[in-house]
Formats: sequence, structure tokens, C-alpha cells
Amino acid sequence: MKTFITKQSLAAYLQLIRASGKTIGFVPTMGALHQGHLSLIELARQHNDVVVCSIFVNPTQFNDPKDLEKYPRPIAADTHLLQQAKADILFNPGVKEMYDDNEQWHLNIGELEHLLEGKFRPGHYQGVTQVVYKLFNMVKPDTAFFGQKDYQQFLVISKLVELMNMPVELVMCPIKREDDGLAMSSRNIHLSADEHRHALVLSKTLNWAKANFDGSNFDVLQKEAERMINAEDGVALEYFEIADGGTLHPADAASKKVVALVAAKVGKTRLIDNVLLRS
Repeated sequence: MKTFITKQSLAAYLQLIRASGKTIGFVPTMGALHQGHLSLIELARQHNDVVVCSIFVNPTQFNDPKDLEKYPRPIAADTHLLQQAKADILFNPGVKEMYDDNEQWHLNIGELEHLLEGKFRPGHYQGVTQVVYKLFNMVKPDTAFFGQKDYQQFLVISKLVELMNMPVELVMCPIKREDDGLAMSSRNIHLSADEHRHALVLSKTLNWAKANFDGSNFDVLQKEAERMINAEDGVALEYFEIADGGTLHPADAASKKVVALVAAKVGKTRLIDNVLLRS
């Protein structure tokens, strides 16, 4: 695996790859890699000749400086995992390599910016679109792979690609879970054993909603799901929403794709999860 820390050296190497007619698959990450990330790399390898993975903890998408500060950065362990997963290239830039001083960015992504995650994390998706736009321009991938766990983020990045007319195919990959059902996340390492146990209410409630969805009982499911999560000790529900899979507005009978999304704080750790009810 080759490692690059500057965009110039990365671009020069990838130019040679493209000139040889090879396709490039891209998995952008913030590091603290787990099996969920590695499953994206595996899919990227199946669909492309060369796989690039980036590790960059992007400061512009954090609206809480403490959250940025405590975000895990185990680069040695991550590098080892990428080598095992047979990634071809790691791009691991510093903040100064990615951003100039006083850089301004605003992309009109419409309502997606203010719904659900956007409501609880104002400014977050501006930071996401800013860094993904930069990374796509640096890597110029044929295909980019993202996890379903960040469902709203996938919609936001799809909007970015559409607005900027970027020639990249986006692939949403299934959520990877612990054996007990908890969605894999870099944040899970902050959970105590008790908190981990309480956090299982999120996936259990989503599974219950999927099992009991009859195609139209949106309000009943949502109220009962909220009750189930609010009854769990140590879990502070932010939202449980049964949404249209394309707009994230509340789902109705006309919604072709329906997704149930949840966000909650378990102790001090904020977790998100979702499940497709109709796809």
C-alpha cells in the first residue's frame, strides 16, 4: 500500500493509474476504522482496479470543538487494517494540506441541510460537502462508497454530485453491525459496557418497526418506537423518524422508499442508526 500526505503527490500517482486505463474506487473516512469501513473497501475492490482510502478528521463538519478534540485518531492501527484489507492507496493529509486560511464555502443543498441531523448539527453538512468536494476533485474516482448508517449524508453527497455535475458513481453499502445488533461506529469505543447494553434499544426498536410496518401505520409505529427508546435508562432520544427515503420528509402512502432513522445520546456518546422499511 502506498501512502500520500500531499494532494500533488497523490494526483501525480493517480494520473498514471488513469493513463493505464485502470478504474479507481474511493472510500473516504475519518479513520478509527472498523469492520464497517473494511466492508466498503472490500466492495470497492470488487468493482474497481485500484482502491483509494482517505483518512482525514475534517474540522469543518464538527459543530462541537470538544467532539473534534476527542475524535479517535489511531493512525498506526488504521494503516495496519488498510494493509490487511488490501487497499492500494492511503491518502492521509493534514489540515493545512486540505484547507487554506479563511476559506469560505456554502452550497445550497436545500431542505436536507436542516432536517433531522441538520437540525441537531447545524453547519455539519456544509462541512461534509466542502471536504467531499475537495476529495473528489483530488482523487477523481470512478466510484465512491459510503455506508448506509449515514443515510442522510449519502443523500447530501448525492446532491453535491448533482449540483457540481461531478462524474462519480455513488454506492450506498449495507450497515455492518456488532453480533448484538449495535451499528458499528468509530464512536462506540466511548461506550462503557452498561452504555453499550442500553444502546441496543436503538437497533432493537428499528427491527421492531421493520417487523411491524404494514405500509401505512407510520404514526403508530413512530409513537411506539419513541416510547420504547424513552423507556430505556441512560438513553436520551433526539429523534425517531419514519421518513420518505428520497426527501426525508415524513413518509406517506405514496413514498416508494421508506426509512426509519434514529439518533440518541447514550451517556455522552451520540449514536445514529436506520433501517429501510420499504425499498
